[in-house]
Amino acid sequence: MPKDDGLWIDIEAIIEGYRQGYFLMAEEDGAELSWYTSRERTLIPLDERFHIPRSLRRVLNQERFRVAINEDFEAVVEGCANRETTWISAELKDVYRTLYKAGWAYSFETWQENELAGGILGLSINGMFIGESMFFAIPDGSKVAMVKLVEHLRSRGFVMFDAQLMNPHLERFGAHNISARDYQKRLSQAIRKSCSFL
Repeated sequence: MPKDDGLWIDIEAIIEGYRQGYFLMAEEDGAELSWYTSRERTLIPLDERFHIPRSLRRVLNQERFRVAINEDFEAVVEGCANRETTWISAELKDVYRTLYKAGWAYSFETWQENELAGGILGLSINGMFIGESMFFAIPDGSKVAMVKLVEHLRSRGFVMFDAQLMNPHLERFGAHNISARDYQKRLSQAIRKSCSFL
């Protein structure tokens, strides 16, 4: 159990929780960090159902952004947490930092010249990538990150991209909900597959 800024974090227990289909969130007041699950789970398709909006295709063709992994993990965590209401508490930031140091957490980033444009924070466990949060600092930064991340996961043989909860932004990319029972089936298949994010 590594020690990070005075906080003891049981990495094995956390990864096992995610392997069982749970995810961590803090209460809105940031005081309590708890495990959650849901009756429906949102997945980003890694097959032909993944949809790139026409307007975003034009942005991609302009090649204004470059992609990087873990170039500034800390900035992505802070960017994801920097909103009026956030479930990424100080304690959860410490968890992400510890998982990053242990090789479980990653930031998938877009950059415009030397400026961080956007990024996706997530965990890579066996054949699944779990998207914890995303943010943008430059318009289209997170959208391009989503497209490039899906391409990356496909190239590495991942079979599941778990986005946890639906929102209109994800829906535009073809994200869909599945039942808890179907999710457990997909989860068991994903954790039996060995994939490397890097």
